[in-house]
Amino acid sequence: GGVAGMTSAYRLMQQGHEVALYESSPYLGGLVRTFEVGGSRLEAYYHHIFTSDTTIIRLIEELGVGDKLKWIESKVGWFDNGKIYNFVTPLDLLTFGPVPFIDRVRLGLMAMKLRKRDDWAEFERITAKDWIEKNVSKPAFDGMWGPLLRGKYGDSYDEVAMAWLWSKIHLRMASRKGGPLQKEQLGYLTGSFQVYIDEMERRMRAGGVRVHTGAPVERITAENNRATGIVLGDGTHVAADAVIAAVPSVLFKKLAPAMTPDYERRLDGVRWQGALCAVMTLKQPLSPIYWMNIGDRTMPFLAVVEHTNFVGPEHYGGNRIVYLSNYLTQDHEYFKKSDDELWAIFEPALKKINPAFSADWINERWIFRAPFAQPIITCNYGDIKPGHRTPVEGLYLETMTQIYPEDRGQNYSIKMGEEVAQMAVEDFAKRGERPGAAA
Repeated sequence: GGVAGMTSAYRLMQQGHEVALYESSPYLGGLVRTFEVGGSRLEAYYHHIFTSDTTIIRLIEELGVGDKLKWIESKVGWFDNGKIYNFVTPLDLLTFGPVPFIDRVRLGLMAMKLRKRDDWAEFERITAKDWIEKNVSKPAFDGMWGPLLRGKYGDSYDEVAMAWLWSKIHLRMASRKGGPLQKEQLGYLTGSFQVYIDEMERRMRAGGVRVHTGAPVERITAENNRATGIVLGDGTHVAADAVIAAVPSVLFKKLAPAMTPDYERRLDGVRWQGALCAVMTLKQPLSPIYWMNIGDRTMPFLAVVEHTNFVGPEHYGGNRIVYLSNYLTQDHEYFKKSDDELWAIFEPALKKINPAFSADWINERWIFRAPFAQPIITCNYGDIKPGHRTPVEGLYLETMTQIYPEDRGQNYSIKMGEEVAQMAVEDFAKRGERPGAAA
């Protein structure tokens, strides 16, 4: 019932197949879930899209909600050593104090080079740390990319492949249609991305898709190495000619019938980071920045995303909205702490960003946790990535660990959902059987 699974169900429905969709949570959308703030919907985990995200843009237009897609100039910053640096255009790099001047120039040249670079095969075989230290400089890594990688990947920061970082830089720079010096524009749907999720669900239900929320799947069944359906949490068996599992690879292994040793090795070969996202509404702004990277690793979060510096507070009853973002190992102590314990850690750190900040600025606050949010992309990742077609005929997997070299996100989840649906249709046609249900 996340974005990828919904897309697969929608595309299968459009091709005339009988489809049933099962989601364990009470809502569809996965990590695009929303909640109400000031009379409007807001994502539990911050979201925006780039101009290069053509797959989701096409789907939004197809669903008839393209008029709600707005392109807004972003305000990016960097916080380090008590100071906020603007990071809106590459020229801002020239005043970036945490990196020596000559290395700032080298970082700018690196971004320009990677923007034009389409061949990324060599980046699979070297870590981002080693590549930057070799091709830019060690001070450039220590002052900029090192803190970000440490914040996102913890102790695994020096294992992350350059292919992952190349993709982040290449696609983001490519989204500046007027050239690298143009200010970046990011896309957002008025009313939240729930708008297209709701419309896709409405069209699926109208088209005959049996949508079941609050319906956890206990296991996937197979006979003679061929998928036959699913068993729900209440013991009900649902027969199907094909099963698409849109779940984290770790969960898939628990649900699926026995796989080949090589495929199970691939499922086990990818480690995950979890996400912990704190959200608060404030009486006044924290900073003028929308997306603030935190270079100071003594701070208890990786980024501060002030949503209402992107989409105005008038959309949320006048509230200012701030996200505090963290990517953490799944056994990190933060996942064991209560909400109050976490806020006791986060709130004092906000005074470093704005010394005037006070807890009485806060109107409401929430904390959301996702154990499977970011796969760790290591060297030669393509050799361990599991395929969508599993060793069991008629059983398919779609999960974030298969999005590579691009980073996970709505655009590539939708693209994956379309591709897997087409695989299922093509394989079904080869078998030459009558249409049946896909769960």
